[in-house]
Amino acid sequence: MANLKEIRIRIGSVNTTQQITKAMKLVAASKLKRAQDRITQMRPYSEKLNEILSNLMSSLDSSSSVAYNTKRDVKKVLLVLITSDKGLCGGFNANIIKAARKLLAENYAEQHKAGNVTLLCIGKKGYDYFKKDTNLQFVTDHVSMMSKLSFQSSQQISESLMKYFLDSKYDAIDLVYSQFKNAATQIFTVERFLPVEPAKASAKSTKKADYIFEPQKEQLLEELVPKILNTQFYKALLDTNASEHGARMVAMESATNNANDLMRNLKIVYNRERQANITKEILEIVGGAAALEEKG
Repeated sequence: MANLKEIRIRIGSVNTTQQITKAMKLVAASKLKRAQDRITQMRPYSEKLNEILSNLMSSLDSSSSVAYNTKRDVKKVLLVLITSDKGLCGGFNANIIKAARKLLAENYAEQHKAGNVTLLCIGKKGYDYFKKDTNLQFVTDHVSMMSKLSFQSSQQISESLMKYFLDSKYDAIDLVYSQFKNAATQIFTVERFLPVEPAKASAKSTKKADYIFEPQKEQLLEELVPKILNTQFYKALLDTNASEHGARMVAMESATNNANDLMRNLKIVYNRERQANITKEILEIVGGAAALEEKG
């Protein structure tokens, strides 16, 4: 009977866990709806800005240049790693971290070894993973930003990034984040933030527009590029935020289903054990009765 008691305790424990995961799934679904609305509203605007920037940059003469597309020898690098603050979202954070590790190993191995790679972490999970790497330098002012995500806070960071680049503090700035596709699918992305790369920005569009510029093209770009970069950075944050809630919803749904399967199997074991104990007791009673009859 002690075995039955242990099984009953396990069934109760699994049932409690199932209720928690079901509640977390509902919370994640609610947050996903709001996050998905934000990114789907932002994306067309962001893509159109990218198209405009692409056409403007591609129309520059080879002798013309703006501060934001100045290419230098890459000696110092800043990686902006965007993860979540919390876990329980499947392999979401692990896959973003994997993309960052691959980038360090394949693109910036020499800079990493020389200690010339700085990691700006947005989200605690990314920082917790990389903080033991003694070759990396860290900017930790914005680790908890995902909990209070807004365009104003995003703009402060993106303007800081632009200032770092213009001051030649870093020669290249890359974003590592998750692009939201749907609740079950995230695209783990490495994207060049600075210097601006027209070819990459215009990958989805081969059509070039013929613009009439007023004022001069270079002056216009100096004003327009920061606004577009602010929007692009905010889009990366919104993408990651929606991806996190989608991944968590799917993970909690899977956990709820697994708990349901485990509880069903435990109930089968419990009933089988209980039936075996009842049969054993009946046999003992029948055997005792038969022994009494023989004595009688």
